[in-house]
Amino acid sequence: MKIAIGSDHAGFPLKEEIRKHLGEIGVEYVDCGVYDSSSADYPLQAKATCEKITSGECERGILCCGTGIGISMAANKVKGIRAACCSDYFSAKYTRLHNDANVLCMGARVIGAGAAMELVDVFLTTDFEGGRHQRRVDLITEIENA
Repeated sequence: MKIAIGSDHAGFPLKEEIRKHLGEIGVEYVDCGVYDSSSADYPLQAKATCEKITSGECERGILCCGTGIGISMAANKVKGIRAACCSDYFSAKYTRLHNDANVLCMGARVIGAGAAMELVDVFLTTDFEGGRHQRRVDLITEIENA
């Protein structure tokens, strides 16, 4: 699995921790920026990261900003993206199981690095359950395509 990662300036320190963690666990990734803590606009980073997923270059993505909220809102504007802002293990697991989320968003000012790595791990290792949940994901796609 290849992961696209990105952040704005507020999420940069957490993105760097995630990048290091992905390397340690042997997960290939594409770093879509930012590359330092200079002020940056999260919608641009969300778009660049999500385009790696919609193009097929990457299977899933991870985005970070201060709260995780703004970058998730921007990510969800990209057709084909189901981004979830998570700060707890249960939400990160079930957004994969039930929603087939393809982007995990986190807030660097909300969650610590240790907890974030647990969310990354469960997000990457949990498969979509399908079944009755597929119908609901299809309904989301219908809304997106309307």
